[in-house]
Amino acid sequence: MSGLLRRHRDFRLLWCGETAGKFGAAVTNVAMPLVAVSTLHASTFAVGLLAAAGWLPWLLIGLPVGVWVDRVRRRPLMLASAALSLALFAAVPVLARYGRLGLGALLAVALLTGGAAVVFQTAYSAYLPTLLDPADQAEGNAKLHGSASAAQIVGQGTAGLLAQLAGAVNGLLANAGTFLISLLCLLGIRHREPRPAERNDGRAARSLPAEIAEGVRLVAGDVWFRTLTLFGALSNLALMAYQSLAAVFLVREVGLPSGAVGGLLALASTGGIAGAFLVRRTAARLGTARAMLLYELGLPSAALLIPLTTQGAGTLLYVAGSFGVSAGVVGGNILKVGFQQRYCPPSLLGRLVASSAFLNYGTLPLGALLGGALGSALGVRTALWITTAGVPLAALTLVLSPVRTVRDFPERRTDDAQHATGPGPEERDGAAARS
Repeated sequence: MSGLLRRHRDFRLLWCGETAGKFGAAVTNVAMPLVAVSTLHASTFAVGLLAAAGWLPWLLIGLPVGVWVDRVRRRPLMLASAALSLALFAAVPVLARYGRLGLGALLAVALLTGGAAVVFQTAYSAYLPTLLDPADQAEGNAKLHGSASAAQIVGQGTAGLLAQLAGAVNGLLANAGTFLISLLCLLGIRHREPRPAERNDGRAARSLPAEIAEGVRLVAGDVWFRTLTLFGALSNLALMAYQSLAAVFLVREVGLPSGAVGGLLALASTGGIAGAFLVRRTAARLGTARAMLLYELGLPSAALLIPLTTQGAGTLLYVAGSFGVSAGVVGGNILKVGFQQRYCPPSLLGRLVASSAFLNYGTLPLGALLGGALGSALGVRTALWITTAGVPLAALTLVLSPVRTVRDFPERRTDDAQHATGPGPEERDGAAARS
């Protein structure tokens, strides 16, 4: 066990609970579309609609949730979200047993659990910096993202196995169990957050629209937040567009059985572990900004191998393409989260997460609908060519921004950062990136 996990009991509990939750989410990401395809015999567009429903709450409630998270303690929100998700996922097999499970019920579960995920993820992102000292945050982020990738691998493989042995519907019981573990781990954390008034330096809470507007201005007015948010929105649009077609493509086009789909997705996801393991070393050698370009442009270009997938040895093309995408996404997320935690004032972190996620995650349902529509109109393989090409193309947002001209992201936000259009001479050689 590593140093931080060994010496920090509360982080260890948070890590265990989050890893369990990511395992369950990975099971759901495979099991839900398999339920739609294999059990409900849903159309390609309906499968895309199901994927969209899980992310739609970011557009509907993401911004007010960010204000809410900054006004109250974060841990109770995480507990309530985990409890709600536990109940909803446990209900799916019950509905199926009594013949009440249809596409409408499955969409409702996806929508409601997606809403719980908005609250949990926003609160969790703002809670972690209150739990760890600044010196431990880089290691903590790497541990959490690395274990999340490992949990995704095991979860996807398990989902395929469960679908083959017990049916895709019963596979969702595994997700309910992981939310129970997450709930128990969160209850065991002893750390108590400061009161919101203390966290905000005693400032009185303003109206909801005013605080939402403050978070939006923070993202829109700062060149670094603006660039990363715009990139995240475009990248997620392309990622979800092709991922929403993955189950349909592998089952109907390539001809794989349900159990093999889970195993293939799990093998491809090992890229996330590699990305999490190497990102700190890469950033130390190249600089955080240059490492971001490598992880978000270089590695995800392998996505163009995915549409070439065929049966037999041809499935290795899917593994190689998805491996590169997974490594790039996880490594880039670690770099982005670490930058946000250092650069953003703590009292605005919840609004920053929600405002950027409003666009970043808000394009996910649009991407799912786009993938489903393209697949229905042009055929699944042709749609994959279009959507996978969008993954590396999205990174041109970074290439055409100040990220290309610096070695490292800045460590602290200055008064003129919100008006910056590019780096100064000191930032170009990385000298100003360290405090």
